[in-house]
Amino acid sequence: MTTAESDRAAEFAAAGLDGQNRTALGRLLGTGRIGYAEEDADGTMRADIRIPEDYLCYDPGILILPHGGNLLLTLYNDDKNTHCAVLPNNGDPKFIWLVNHAKGTASITLDGPGTYWYGSASGNDEGRGLTGAIVIGGEVPDSAKLDRPAQPRP
Repeated sequence: MTTAESDRAAEFAAAGLDGQNRTALGRLLGTGRIGYAEEDADGTMRADIRIPEDYLCYDPGILILPHGGNLLLTLYNDDKNTHCAVLPNNGDPKFIWLVNHAKGTASITLDGPGTYWYGSASGNDEGRGLTGAIVIGGEVPDSAKLDRPAQPRP
């Protein structure tokens, strides 16, 4: 049996998969909201992500960027516990430590399209659902393309 997109939230709630400590110990990746980065005139993208109190998830859980580039990401920890975020970045990942009821900002650069995963490496936060994804659309920059014949596209 498949579930229509409009029934997805109700189906997760009925199965006990819309929060922690129900059917599963934590929240499943991809069960949260989808958010979109806003682009400034200079091409820099901005987004806010929250950790809601007692939900142990990033909200939105999936952040979509229209193309690769610079992202100014602000994370808010609305929870009573300390968390962190290990964020993907060209070169070395970025780390933000978020004490309870705090916020942090990271400037990250992700050049290519694809799916980039991030999470909280403190305690067992990732195992309990504190994971997220940044999904980047667009084309690979010409400088990163291989010198080979054009490949079929779906």
